Amino acid sequence: MKAYLDFEKPVADLEGKIAELRSLGSEDDAVRISDDISRMEAKSAQALKDIYSKLTPWQKTQVARHPHRPHLRDYIDQLITEFQPLAGDRKFAEDHAIVGGIGRFEGNPVMVIGHEKGNDTASRLKHNFGMARPEGYRKAVRLMDLADRFSLPVIALVDTAGAYPGIGAEERGQAEAIARSTEMCLALGVPNIAVIVGEGGSGGAVALATANKVLMLEHSIYTVASPEASASILWRDSSRAADAATAMKVTAQDLKSFGVIDTIIEEPLGGAHRDRAAAIRATGDAISDALAGFEGMDAGAVRKARRDKFLAIGKDL
Repeated sequence: MKAYLDFEKPVADLEGKIAELRSLGSEDDAVRISDDISRMEAKSAQALKDIYSKLTPWQKTQVARHPHRPHLRDYIDQLITEFQPLAGDRKFAEDHAIVGGIGRFEGNPVMVIGHEKGNDTASRLKHNFGMARPEGYRKAVRLMDLADRFSLPVIALVDTAGAYPGIGAEERGQAEAIARSTEMCLALGVPNIAVIVGEGGSGGAVALATANKVLMLEHSIYTVASPEASASILWRDSSRAADAATAMKVTAQDLKSFGVIDTIIEEPLGGAHRDRAAAIRATGDAISDALAGFEGMDAGAVRKARRDKFLAIGKDL
């Protein structure tokens, strides 16, 4: 069953009528019904195109959070072969919000690390809605260090509202773990490519997205804090989340113009959740292109390219 966002109501009404016509049609009036369905499908497609051509930052936030949007495991299943998950931070525990392991991308060995939100109640609880504790970031550091030692490019898929802010996480050094993960990203002598596939929230995202190339799906968001949290901080009113999303410039288009991200990956019409396979294929193509730019570069050149990229952010503003 499709899940429609509030602003998609015109499309939902049309697609509901199409489904009703299909269920009520009979062989006697099959031609007439088919013509009616074709006209309504064209009208629905145009309505969807019109809506998605002028999404506001808050509407993009809703699309980025869509429950049917592809998540980390979907990308791994379609893009990575021979995937072998690696668990634990070797210090305290396993954190399921961050999943990582070794596999092959287009036949070449890589290290894949990313946030997993889950796709139903049980898996969302298991993965803590993609909000990692310190153990998750320390696991990421361990896996990136492993990748560096064995010359494996790192692919990071980011989809989190932010790091988990619970008391236990803070007691175990959440801020320090995020900082160490960010430091490890910068120190890598192998190329690292990060893709914001849904939400890129706060330091929980930066800890994996401090990469040679930062790619972003067309309707994803990348922000210092969630729009709701920012509205609470700025105006003491979380209901002004739409205002905060607009003010913070959270969209891929804004961030590309600022030089914060490198590439925008086009999504299927209506968002990645409408054609998950096509969205994942487009992401794989973009990752392949990004990795190709580092062929033949030694560790020093890779580090310098990454350092120069981040030092250049904001210079031309």
